[in-house]
Amino acid sequence: MFKSLQPAPPDPILGLTESFKKDPSPDKINLSTGVYKDERGNTPVLNCVKAAEQRLFETEEEKGYLGIDGLTEYAQSVPELLIGRDHEVLQQNRTVTVQTPGGTGALRVAADFLSQRLSVRRMWISQPTWANHTNVFQAAGLQVESYAYMDSTGTSLDFPALLESLNQIPAGDAICLHAACHNPTGIDPTLEQWREIGEVVRNRELLPLVDFAYQGIGRGLVEDSAGLRELLALHRNLLICSSFSKNFSLYGERVGALTLVADSEVAAQTALTHVKSTIRANYSNPPKHGAAIVACVLADAELTGQWESELAAMRDRINEMRRLFAETLIAEGVERDFSFVTRQQGMFSFSGLTPIQVDELRSKHSIYIVGSGRINVAGMTASNMGHICAAIKAVLNE
Repeated sequence: MFKSLQPAPPDPILGLTESFKKDPSPDKINLSTGVYKDERGNTPVLNCVKAAEQRLFETEEEKGYLGIDGLTEYAQSVPELLIGRDHEVLQQNRTVTVQTPGGTGALRVAADFLSQRLSVRRMWISQPTWANHTNVFQAAGLQVESYAYMDSTGTSLDFPALLESLNQIPAGDAICLHAACHNPTGIDPTLEQWREIGEVVRNRELLPLVDFAYQGIGRGLVEDSAGLRELLALHRNLLICSSFSKNFSLYGERVGALTLVADSEVAAQTALTHVKSTIRANYSNPPKHGAAIVACVLADAELTGQWESELAAMRDRINEMRRLFAETLIAEGVERDFSFVTRQQGMFSFSGLTPIQVDELRSKHSIYIVGSGRINVAGMTASNMGHICAAIKAVLNE
């Protein structure tokens, strides 16, 4: 039976990592996968995480299964971090949160819930968006359509086109919105634009699904949730898919969550039963260790302060790399204006490089970026910046 299979195409992002590992060049640089690197090029284990793991090692007494919805303390901490513990939807008990295997797991659970329990048929995603959004939503049985996002230069938000697109979406459809640090562009709406987006989505009777994978990576924990809070002010029903991979540097632990906001406490609890049923048919229950780390840190004021300080240091380094990237390109004599990179937020930049230029960066200079031209700014360092910018100059000239 298996002989009839043809090789599946490689993943557009993770497949590049496999190619990178096989590249013998001593100067190779991986700017494709969305993983934070420190100034030495390493993905760090945060000190607050090490401290939490030590506490867990000393106090943990068993390795039993978690419940279907995950660790209770974790589920309580997540929405408080997302929108603030004093937010009215929390005071009214209108939210429920389930732990998931990463942000991707949260998206799949949400998509299954929408498709199987609410009979939603279409999910609208920005053009462009994270490469795996389409895979996840289609695998859950949703028809995937796109709405306008970037302008023709590929460096700014085309807000009129965005609103025009949203106004064409049929009532009852779901729409995926990036809360902050839009992947792959790094281009986020302003607060006023978020308010207008929320009004259109409400008037069109659409169901928002908010992908919030980068809280604290852009401007700050509270600042990055501003768009989400604008949506909550206008929408009684909303889903939030969040992750601690980036802001806790817990990539391999797969720590995510799905938070559902409903009209009432009763509606939220009823929806929870359906979400749990969806999870049970998928992976039964989530892993424990990563969520226990997050819950331990967020329950302790000292560890929370340490985490916020370490997160701020990551955020500052990314912003410094944006500045250095733009300045080094100028120093290399690149005529194209890359100053837009310094105005973008988060780990990624939509560089505007063509697929041919991306291929030449890989084949001639051993620099790996996604075919769309998305660059992981968090993978840049002061030591590799010269090689990156010289290579970009070369492919632009060619």
